[in-house]
Amino acid sequence: MPRVVTGRFRGTILQAPEGDRTRPTTDKVKEALFSIIQTYVPDSEFLDLYSGSGQIGIEALSRGAKRATLVDKSGQAAGIISKNISKIRLEGSDEIRFFKMNVAQALEKLGQDGEKFDIIFMDPPYKDASLRLDEETKLISEYKLLSSDGRLIVEHDKDFEPPEEINGLKRVRSCSYGITVITFFKE
Repeated sequence: MPRVVTGRFRGTILQAPEGDRTRPTTDKVKEALFSIIQTYVPDSEFLDLYSGSGQIGIEALSRGAKRATLVDKSGQAAGIISKNISKIRLEGSDEIRFFKMNVAQALEKLGQDGEKFDIIFMDPPYKDASLRLDEETKLISEYKLLSSDGRLIVEHDKDFEPPEEINGLKRVRSCSYGITVITFFKE
């Protein structure tokens, strides 16, 4: 079961969808990710795409993000995310919101609303990482969803090598943790 590692919700055990359709980010990878981005999280607008359990967005809030926006189209994920938001007692709060919809639709809606994010984290199904990275970065760039110093972070498996540049975003760093890699992009 995923848990909140540190911050105001530290130690909270979160639920995760059952079965093999969702692959929650491990605590090891989550701790490494937040160690790398720790100075960017406080007061940030954080977008968590393919949220699954919502644990990455909730961890960002726990560490001081101003707001977390979670996106997942799965009905099972929606139920789990709602339960996890209740566990941290933020249901109805402006600090966290959840869109139960396709990621592309959510990016279009957020873009049309003129929203900007300091950190966008995406953890698509590993088998779809290449296609999802291409499609989602087109929308992120088209709608200028990243703030001027924003970062896109993609979790993927070690067999996928993201391009050096994609749709106006440059790869700046990749870190491997067993079969999992997190890759960072900036404008």
